[in-house]
Amino acid sequence: MPFMSYEADVYSAVINAGRIIKEGGAQVVKIEGGSEIIKQIKAIVEAKIPVIGHLGLTPQAINKFGGFKVQGRNKKDATKLINDAKMLQEAGVCAVVLEAIPENLAKEVTESLTIPTIGIGAGRYCDGQVLVLDDMLGMFVDFTPKFAKKYTNLGQIIQNAVKNYIDEVQKGKFPEEENTYK
Repeated sequence: MPFMSYEADVYSAVINAGRIIKEGGAQVVKIEGGSEIIKQIKAIVEAKIPVIGHLGLTPQAINKFGGFKVQGRNKKDATKLINDAKMLQEAGVCAVVLEAIPENLAKEVTESLTIPTIGIGAGRYCDGQVLVLDDMLGMFVDFTPKFAKKYTNLGQIIQNAVKNYIDEVQKGKFPEEENTYK
């Protein structure tokens, strides 16, 4: 769910989740956070809207973390993450995304739950994996997370194509005869 669509209060969270399902055509909503938003998650689940939880690095709270940093590295944070995952499961989420956490912590969380875990930068022991398409295709060149694997460099291909287009327009080479209507 988008930033500030569920954090303020339970009522707004349920209404906004319903809108995403009805108007957006979604089958499930994903919500970032743990114990601090458990009331919202329970209410959304009680409204018969499927929820996927999201723990670890939660991009909507990136300013709170001071940037894209691995989460759960110390005992206190790891324990909170494990407890939050169990709390999310008890609240009725159907899966939990684990982002940018140590592999051994993701394994421990996965083994402690009966619902699936989906890893993004959480190592090999989650039940499934997800990767941001822009990272996978090499479209974001300013920063690539350690856990992202570029399968191609589409960003450079796009930059070259745009540069060629601009160059042809400026030199009067585009549009050509074949690109115009008669």
